[in-house]
Amino acid sequence: MSLTINNSSDRSGHISTVPLPFTVDHAAKAIFRLPGARRRILILGVGSLAQGLSQVLLSRSKMFTDLVGLITQDNTQVGHELVGTKVVGTMNQLLSVVERDQIDTIAVCLEDRRAVLPVQALLDLKGMGIDIWDGHHLFEEESGRLPIDDFKPSAIIFSREFRQGIVVRAVKRAMDFSLSLVGFVVVLPLMAAIGILIKCDSPGPVFYRQVRVGLRARPYMIWKFRSMFADAEKDGARWASQKDARISRVGRYLRKWRLDEIPQLINVLRGEMSLVGPRPERPVFVQELRSLIPYYDLRHTVRPGITGWAQTQFHYGASTEDSHVKLQYDLYYVKYVSIQLDVRVMLQTIRVILRGEGAR
Repeated sequence: MSLTINNSSDRSGHISTVPLPFTVDHAAKAIFRLPGARRRILILGVGSLAQGLSQVLLSRSKMFTDLVGLITQDNTQVGHELVGTKVVGTMNQLLSVVERDQIDTIAVCLEDRRAVLPVQALLDLKGMGIDIWDGHHLFEEESGRLPIDDFKPSAIIFSREFRQGIVVRAVKRAMDFSLSLVGFVVVLPLMAAIGILIKCDSPGPVFYRQVRVGLRARPYMIWKFRSMFADAEKDGARWASQKDARISRVGRYLRKWRLDEIPQLINVLRGEMSLVGPRPERPVFVQELRSLIPYYDLRHTVRPGITGWAQTQFHYGASTEDSHVKLQYDLYYVKYVSIQLDVRVMLQTIRVILRGEGAR
C-alpha cells in the first residue's frame, strides 16, 4: 500500500491524493532505523568526490556501512563499475532506486549542483526520513580528513569552523605549558641517559637544531635529539626514507619510539609549539608543497605540535604524495580543533609510540 498526501481539493470539496514513491514499510525503516545500525548509502554523482568517498566507504567495515552504488546523469554508465562501486541508476531513477534498494542515506557529491541537483526528489526523500548528506561532510566523518581537491574556497571562507575561540586558545596554552613543564622535569634523567648514548654512538652534538615553519608561517628553531650522523645533509635536504643510511644506530631507536622529539618540550614552553598540532616542516619543503597542494598554508593557522592528528592516522610522510594526504588530516584538525580532540590525539599517540608505528 502506497503512502499518500493531500494535495488539492476540487469545487465539490473532494480531496485528491498524490501517491508518494515509498511503501509504508520503507518509510518506517528509514525513520526508525536504530542508532548504530548499518547504513545503506547511495552516492549521488560519479566525479572525483564521489569516487573518493566510495573508496573511503569501501575501506570501512561493512558492520557499519553498506555502499549500495552510484547515481549518474549518463545512461551509458549504468551497470558499470567505478573504483569498485557499481553505477545503479540515473538521476531520474533516484526515487525508484531508493525504494528498490532500501536506501536510508544519500550522499550528494555532484560537482555542478545548480544545474543537475534533483531538488524536488531530495525534498521528498528528506520528508520521508531519508538522511541527505553533503558529500564533503560524509567524507570528513568517515575518513577523519578533508577532501581538499574538491574543496571550493567558499566552503572555507563561510565556514563556522577553521577558527579557535579565545577560551579554547587559553585552555590549550595552559595545558601545553603545565604538561610540558611537568613532563620536562620527569624526563630529565631519561634525557641525560639518551645524551650519553648519542655521544658514545657517533661524534657530534647531542642536540640538533633546525629551522621549521610555525604559527602564521613564522620560522623558528626546533630542538631534537640528534638521530643522524653529523654530516647527514652535506648534499642538501631530502625526505627521510626506509633504512635511511644517514640515521645512526642509536638514532634508529630514538625515531622508532619517538624519543628524539622529547627536547621539543622546550619549544612548547617557549610558545613556539603545542603538544598537539600539525607537525612543522622545513622552509625548503614548505615552499615546494605550498605550490603543489591547495590550501597548504591553512596548517599554519595553529601552532605546530609534537604530535598531531595526522601522525596518529597516517604513516610517516616522506614524499609530496604523502604530504598531500597528511594535509587532509591536518586540515581536519585545524577545522575541528578542540580540547577533546587534543586529548584524543594524545591518547592515540601513546598507542603509536608503544607499537613503534610509522617511524623512519
